[in-house]
Amino acid sequence: MPRPAPPVGRSLAPFIKELDEKFGRGAGALEPRWREIVGDQLARVTRPQKLTRGRAGPDGKKTGGTLELRVAGPAALLVQHQSADILARVNLFLGAGAVDKLRIAQGPVKPLPLAAASTRGARRRIDPLDAAAEAELARSVEAAPDALKAALAGLGRAVLSDEAKGRRR
Repeated sequence: MPRPAPPVGRSLAPFIKELDEKFGRGAGALEPRWREIVGDQLARVTRPQKLTRGRAGPDGKKTGGTLELRVAGPAALLVQHQSADILARVNLFLGAGAVDKLRIAQGPVKPLPLAAASTRGARRRIDPLDAAAEAELARSVEAAPDALKAALAGLGRAVLSDEAKGRRR
């Protein structure tokens, strides 16, 4: 009985590793994380368009590449003034020395996909519970350790408040 072929991933891993070492990540790797790399303000008016890898010079040292950014018209001056900061952030993502020049191409910039809404630090209004529900909640968290009582009571209020809202609708 013939043996099955080895998994493709195992066979391709050395080849992919070699290509990654030779060419590295391109502008496509920057696009999904662009907002994190440059910040919300710059991400609204810029997009990474092309990443050209550096070449080895006559002395054998490899130079950094060039990142071409598509920039919405009037924001080009802002991007030019912040180019050192942008290069530092991109190199932090791609690796030290990956990019040493920034080329700005003015033109329309497609809007970013909406960021996932963060609930971190957000406060929502929790309606007060009636006396009977509050007493029942206090009894249910009575056996919890002191360090957890307040947190469990708050969570319980939020859940019971949501249930009460659902019944009213």
